[in-house]
Amino acid sequence: MPDFALESRSVQPVCGIDEVGRGPLAGPVVAAAVILNPLAIPEGIDDSKRLTAARREALHAELLASAVVGVGQASVEEIDRINILRASFLAMRRALAQLTPGPALALVDGNKVPPALGCPARAIVGGDGLVLSIAAASIVAKVTRDRIMVALAQQFPGYAWEQNKGYGTRAHVAALSELGVTPHHRRSFKPIHNILWEAA
Repeated sequence: MPDFALESRSVQPVCGIDEVGRGPLAGPVVAAAVILNPLAIPEGIDDSKRLTAARREALHAELLASAVVGVGQASVEEIDRINILRASFLAMRRALAQLTPGPALALVDGNKVPPALGCPARAIVGGDGLVLSIAAASIVAKVTRDRIMVALAQQFPGYAWEQNKGYGTRAHVAALSELGVTPHHRRSFKPIHNILWEAA
C-alpha cells in the first residue's frame, strides 16, 4: 500500500501527479494533481488499478471534499499533433496549474518529469503504488477519464467505450471495422492509422 512518508519528509505543500489514458485508441489523456490534507486523508487510497470502480468513485468524492485537486487533459487533436508523451506532460502541467496554492514540490508517477512544470519535481517509478498523493491523483484521473468515455459512448454507441474506455479490446477493434473511425479516435496510433490508410 502507498504511504505518506515521502510527503511528510518534504517541504510543504506537496502534490502527487498521475495521468491516465496513454494507451487507448480513443479519447483524451487526463492527468490529476492532488495535495492531500494530512489531517483528513481518506482511508483506502491505493493505485487506481487495484481498486474497484465503486471504490474509486467513493474515494474520488472524498478527495474532492478533503484535498486540493487539479485536473487537466489533452485532446485527441493535441495527442495526434505533439505525440502521446508530450500530450501527457501537457495534461500534467494543466492539472498542476489548477492548484491553489501551488505546491512546493511535485511527485510525478513515472520516470520523467514534465518540462516547464512550474515547480520543483521528482519522478517516482511505480509512484501510484508507493506514494499516497500520487495514488490519490491516479484515482481522480481515472474516474474523470472513465466518466468522459462513458459520456462519449452515448454519443458514439457501438464501440463499447462505456466498458473498454477506449482501449483496443476485441469489441472495440471489431466496431472500428464495422462502424469506422470517429472524431475521438487517435489517428496517430497505428491501428487507427492503418484503418484510415486502407480506406483511402
